[in-house]
Amino acid sequence: MDGVPRVPEQRRPGPPAEPDEPATLRFGVLGPVRAWRGDEPLATGSPQQRALLAALLLREGRTATAAELIDALWGEEPPSQALAAVRTYASRLRKVLDPGVLVSESGGYAVRGLGEGALDLGLAQDLATEAEKARGAGDLCHARDVLRRALDLWDGEVLAGVPGPYAQAQRVRLEEWRLQLLETCLDMDLEQGCHAEAVSELTALTAAHPLRERLRELLMLALYRSGRQAEALAVYADTRRLLADELGVDPRPGLQELQQRILQADPALAEPSAPAAETSVPQVRPAQLPATVPDFTGRASFVRELSDVLSSACDDGTGNGGRVMAVSALAGIGGVGKTTLAVHVAHQARAAFPDGQLYVDLQGAGARPAEPETVLGSFLRALGTADSAIPDSLEERAALYRSVLDGRRVLVLLDNARDAAQVRPLLPGTDGCAALVTARVRMVDLAGAQLVDLDVMSPDEALALFTKIVGEERVASEREAALDVVGACGFLPLAIRIAASRLAARRTWTVSVLAAKLADERRRLDELQAGDLAVKATFELGYGQLEPAQARAFRLLGLADGPDISLAAAAAVLDLPAEDTEDLLESLVDTSLLESAAPGRYRFHDLVRLYARACAERDEHPPTERDAALSRLLDFYLATAAEVYAIERPGDRLVKDLEPTQYPGLRFDDGSKALDWLYSEASPLLACVRQAASSDRLRPAVDLLWAAKDLIESGANSHQYEATARAMCEATRTAGDARAEGRARTTLTNVLLVYGRIQQAEEEAQFAMELAASARDATAVSWVANDRGLICLHQGRHEDGKAFFEQAIHGHRAADNRLGEAVTLANLSRAYLGLGNVSQAVEIAQQSLAAHSQLGRPMRRASAHFALGLALAKANRHAEALGQFTDAQGIFHAHRQRLWVGNTHFRIAEVHLAATRFASAAQHAEQALALGCVGGDRMRGNVVTLLGRALAALGQADRARACWQEALNLYEQSGAAEASEVRALMSPASAA
Repeated sequence: MDGVPRVPEQRRPGPPAEPDEPATLRFGVLGPVRAWRGDEPLATGSPQQRALLAALLLREGRTATAAELIDALWGEEPPSQALAAVRTYASRLRKVLDPGVLVSESGGYAVRGLGEGALDLGLAQDLATEAEKARGAGDLCHARDVLRRALDLWDGEVLAGVPGPYAQAQRVRLEEWRLQLLETCLDMDLEQGCHAEAVSELTALTAAHPLRERLRELLMLALYRSGRQAEALAVYADTRRLLADELGVDPRPGLQELQQRILQADPALAEPSAPAAETSVPQVRPAQLPATVPDFTGRASFVRELSDVLSSACDDGTGNGGRVMAVSALAGIGGVGKTTLAVHVAHQARAAFPDGQLYVDLQGAGARPAEPETVLGSFLRALGTADSAIPDSLEERAALYRSVLDGRRVLVLLDNARDAAQVRPLLPGTDGCAALVTARVRMVDLAGAQLVDLDVMSPDEALALFTKIVGEERVASEREAALDVVGACGFLPLAIRIAASRLAARRTWTVSVLAAKLADERRRLDELQAGDLAVKATFELGYGQLEPAQARAFRLLGLADGPDISLAAAAAVLDLPAEDTEDLLESLVDTSLLESAAPGRYRFHDLVRLYARACAERDEHPPTERDAALSRLLDFYLATAAEVYAIERPGDRLVKDLEPTQYPGLRFDDGSKALDWLYSEASPLLACVRQAASSDRLRPAVDLLWAAKDLIESGANSHQYEATARAMCEATRTAGDARAEGRARTTLTNVLLVYGRIQQAEEEAQFAMELAASARDATAVSWVANDRGLICLHQGRHEDGKAFFEQAIHGHRAADNRLGEAVTLANLSRAYLGLGNVSQAVEIAQQSLAAHSQLGRPMRRASAHFALGLALAKANRHAEALGQFTDAQGIFHAHRQRLWVGNTHFRIAEVHLAATRFASAAQHAEQALALGCVGGDRMRGNVVTLLGRALAALGQADRARACWQEALNLYEQSGAAEASEVRALMSPASAA
């Protein structure tokens, strides 16, 4: 940022203009030299006249003599009439600009009196200064945003088309400044943990500026933090070879040091290390640990083990401080005492962590676990970070959190975690800090954690806990009865505490009375398993106080399996108007028997749900109302999903071939709202399908799964969708319903195609077609034929694929399924392409595009643009192909098909590679890797192979080889034929 001229006189105009004042002048030099009065562009004249204006604008309001201007415009060989020309240019500009702006002074000229921000360069300088201050204050999020705004002011080449030596010198200087700003911005990206996003931009920049070592250094760091160590080292090797060949020098010491740190897997490289912000306020030391129980008993070996792990964060035995971080993860069933033990150990270790202790209940056992970004916001506030300095995204908050903890000794207790993914962003990752995690699952995928499996108490420990709560006198005389009680509790700490507390509160009871009450196995299992006894008693009190309508709502809503439920879905369950349903649900929220997850959404705590179901089994009359409630919910989801499907796929006859519904669904006035509903309801919708697997409504459940197939290609719900599809395949097979099973296996085929598991997809598709044919399900037969054609394309069996597509088209035409025909035509185009008939492929893709355009809704039209792009690329019509792919990408993005956006980036990269635009090819390939693609690991192999080709063409041979090695590993794992192609690329002959 240093060395850039300032223009203070041009940005000190006094008070802002009144509304009735003339529009102000604005000028641009960070691109073509331009002028505006308000929004009206002004004529700036010939190239030499623009050169004069640029020279004056860049003089910071100072006077430029005639000799200086002549030298700026023509250098050492000015024309004979140079002075007259300068005067003419100045006169013309004076007529265009406002009076008093271009002034004559001391035989020269100057531009004066411009408003603040009137020159884009001055505005860029102000923004850069603001970013520098924000970064110095530790506000990296704001600094990045401001710096990006500054960079956005560039509009192509600086002083584009302006002649003269002065303009050329300014172009070089300002381009260098732009690159410095860009490096600073990318450096802050990495400081905030946005390494994966930065790789694509850095790949393109290093291709454009191959000798700029700072960009290479940032690319190495970004690749390393993205888990691509081999590529990071390959970048260094490419850089060293290029510098030696071009300049005869070695990489600078900083780059060499980074290579060594990557080779040594330096832990300090693994995470960003943002500069600590200077602050005048005292360091906040949070003390958030809950109170420990006074009657903590036993667990001596666990206390010792956990204490040893925590102490390792304070001293590694070398006198050099602690290791990177100490993490202990306690796992066990509910009620086993994980939280009690963790809190007890944390209190014992407080002295070792003088900078504070953080605590959070992550609600992992509930339907809506705490979001890591929300927890990070709370932690940052507790550590003294101002709200205005807390960024929005998870990655940025995690980076700031680690930066704030750098140099501190803080203990973090993460209670009731759902899984490792929820925990990772919340780990400090810095020397001297430690984390204790409790969860119901073993976190085997939490790298570096000390795993502790917490079992039930030993009989002696259980008896000691019971005795502490009840009292020695009451237990001593009835030791055998006390052993019976703790045995009936299964030695589970929560159950023991509940039983003992009940006895302690009833002085007239003996231990034998309590033991007798727990002797009933049915009651004991129902009330003591995992601590349900006390919770159920508490719920019983609240349930008994409900009005009849509230109690009915409580019972029926607990039947649904989803993690939460929307107001509209709840209205279907209760068979009530939305307004009445909302009143009931809000009243249940007030009693704490229901939670409001978000406006219009509700959820049960998992134990409350179990209790609600028990009440439904006990109190709901007639019992058939339970099945009727779930049937209404299934109808609601199916009717609404069919509405979404019809909006997204006009002309598709499938919606008329779904099972009829008795309960209506929602209606939408635009496609965006329809998609919002589908993606927000994904988890409860799929849970409803799975729940129906054990009912007599398999057909509508399978149809719901099919109508919600957009959830597959979004990439967000693919795994959940696959599990549901497999469950429905098994349920329909057991029921012997060929029609339902055929459709269930069709949905599973779709999932397997997205994952690139082609062999499994072929088996499922073949089975699905046999079932659909036997059930005379023409709709399913046609769509499965299309799927089998796609499978053939993956296998290189283009003639077979063509035959399947033609079968599908024939079936769709017979059913007047215009969308099905249009979709399959796009796929048929790809078959012709594989057969080498490019002109026919182009023609059929154009037919598909025309058919889609007639149908209106653009979502499926993207497949036609995509197919036409493939055909045009094969015909070497690169510009047209890029246009088609760009159209497809826009549609995929608008309809949230993330994986298809990735596929389109890959195809765009192919076109750029064929057109020898290697840097662009590499950039789009990186974007495809970041987004993911339909086709799973095999498609990833294709992407990294292409990336390697582009990098090799850019002279980055070592990084290219690292890409090809990754591709080879992926191909060999799947047995893909492309492995031989990659081996050829890696052979010495190919390298030569």
